[in-house]
Amino acid sequence: MKALALITARGGSKRIPRKNIKDFNGKPIIAYSIEAALGSGVFDEVMVSTDDEEIAEISRSYGAQVPFLRSEKTSNDYATTSDVINEVISEYEKRGRRFDILTCIYPTAPFITADKLKKAVEDLERSDADTLIPVVRFSYPPQRAMEIHDGKLVFRQPENLKARSQDLTPHFHDAGQFYVTRTESFLKTNNLLMGSIIPLELSELEVQDIDNEADWKLAELKYNLLNK
Repeated sequence: MKALALITARGGSKRIPRKNIKDFNGKPIIAYSIEAALGSGVFDEVMVSTDDEEIAEISRSYGAQVPFLRSEKTSNDYATTSDVINEVISEYEKRGRRFDILTCIYPTAPFITADKLKKAVEDLERSDADTLIPVVRFSYPPQRAMEIHDGKLVFRQPENLKARSQDLTPHFHDAGQFYVTRTESFLKTNNLLMGSIIPLELSELEVQDIDNEADWKLAELKYNLLNK
């Protein structure tokens, strides 16, 4: 199977300026995604989709391909990841290239490793699923979640208050790092989160949303703990 790694890296980040190329423990954060994809050995092409010349230049310096820049349509604040993927697939088809497996990788995911990407792609190829998503377990059982109504705490599922934690079904959420999908399945639905989905479970130490400066510092701390 032909496989493409697509790293999405728009230039206009708002909450953390120049987020996709900001220094993370000594190098631009996007470099971690590029190096992991290249090191995995499972991709026929590792490319960065960006509208920004500086991001493109840095991406190329770390070994990624940037065969074209994003259009204005997929560079604005309202463009979705699906819009970007469709544009990339279309541009490659114009060049006579098609891919069976597409892995969409975020540029601010320094916990991605070559081994994880290799396992994820191989797991999907061996399965009959449409998509693979890295997930992390909720640290506290959502079955004991509370809401505030008129200033008072209300348990959403009071029947679970006396249940042992180990007897409650584990719940998971998207790790927000990458998605592996069969290109044909994506084109049918225009949605990464569709069809039959298999998981790749990660630990909490390997996952960190990076939406503000505090998140950034926490991510660096976690990264250093993992890479002592």
